[in-house]
Amino acid sequence: MASPGDGDLVETEDAVRQHDGVTKARSMTRWNALAQPRAPHPEQDDEHCKREQHQGARDENHHAHRAQLVTPAARYDWAMVVGALSHVRVLDLSRVLAGPWATQTLADLGAEVIKVERPGAGDDTRGWGPPWLDEESGQSAYFVSTNRGKKSITLDLARPEGQEVVRRLAAKSDVVVENYKVGALERYGLDYRRLAALNPGLVYCSITGFGQTGPYRDRAGYDFLVQGMGGLMSITGEPDGEPMKVGVAITDILTGMYAATGILAALAQRERTGRGQHVDLALLDVQVAMLANQAQSYLLTRRPPGRLGNSHPSIVPYRAFATSDGHIVVAVGNDGQFARLCEVAGLPHLARDARFATNAGRVRHRVELEELLGRAISARESRHWIESLEAATVPCGPINDLAEVFADPQVAHRGMAISAPHPLSGTVPMVGSPIRLSETPPRGDIPPPTLGQHTTEVLKGLLGMSDAEVAALRDGAVI
Repeated sequence: MASPGDGDLVETEDAVRQHDGVTKARSMTRWNALAQPRAPHPEQDDEHCKREQHQGARDENHHAHRAQLVTPAARYDWAMVVGALSHVRVLDLSRVLAGPWATQTLADLGAEVIKVERPGAGDDTRGWGPPWLDEESGQSAYFVSTNRGKKSITLDLARPEGQEVVRRLAAKSDVVVENYKVGALERYGLDYRRLAALNPGLVYCSITGFGQTGPYRDRAGYDFLVQGMGGLMSITGEPDGEPMKVGVAITDILTGMYAATGILAALAQRERTGRGQHVDLALLDVQVAMLANQAQSYLLTRRPPGRLGNSHPSIVPYRAFATSDGHIVVAVGNDGQFARLCEVAGLPHLARDARFATNAGRVRHRVELEELLGRAISARESRHWIESLEAATVPCGPINDLAEVFADPQVAHRGMAISAPHPLSGTVPMVGSPIRLSETPPRGDIPPPTLGQHTTEVLKGLLGMSDAEVAALRDGAVI
């Protein structure tokens, strides 16, 4: 995007532009912030306040004054793409999944996300293949799935020069996200306390296995480990089988979602107070919280629930049933749906049976009922049952593999498979964001970055470094 001229500077938020066929409102928040005097923070000293006030003094010529502000940093900000969070800059020090999932969510919503990676190696997931988008450049399918929409810079945080760059970036950021072990960044002077002293409005999110406090705070945390420790595996799997993990790293993913929610809440609070805060996310906390009704049932009864396979502990019938050519899911949620299921299955008398007339009765007599229904459903093919049950408004559906998922017309209509131009492969297919916003839809056209792709751009454009300064960092293997 070109830098603005004088005519562009007076453009309002109501102005719109066409981007990839979608009309989007143009946010001027970043640019206006550059042209407005900043209110001093209550804790800043008088001399600093005077400097801030002097810096914000208005020139008689409004347009000339704003034109003076077209510095490299201003041009860098102007180049940011519009979105609901286009006024937010995120410094992403996280790796692997939970942290990157949080920052990818923010990037989808328009935030500028600057991902800091190790020189020469990058995020661990770059090497987690096959499959690959591009093996030589470290573009595994895993990395692609969690890093769209971001900028990548390389920086050695173990070096004082690298630490200083992080401090300068944090001073210009709204959010920092990190998932180092407790205390690791404190040794580098990059902990919340010290970065908040530089930028009191900073929202600093720490993601660890067990949180910043407690007897396990120093332990490393991994999704699989926490699925076991947090009880999920005790309720997942067949009753007579072994404990089973979920097919994706669900604890990591939900921790990322909770982290994004916490960050947005802290940013909303900052609008009222001007102060940021520390957001503390733990995989184990999230795993316990996501047990939802299962955990609440235990707290009420003090009886640990067991594994039920595909059955539901509190609703019957609500499970997968074998058909003559596969399996279907039946998800009956009330007595009316149950009566219609029985009609379609040719077993209308079951709805009148006192044992099965209510959900509570069906839960008590689960084994008998599921055996009777299973025998009937196994006699016909999946397509028959899905068409017949849908016609009777009984919730049901197929069990699709991923080829069938992405061929599904509803999935296609909702745009869940997207693609973006990529400098190495031409295009890269990706999974789209599930969030739908009527005025500022999430972005989907920025591919995951190559390692260090934006290092020079960020150091020169945002921090105002000279070519010589960047070259010195590169020669010293800091970047």
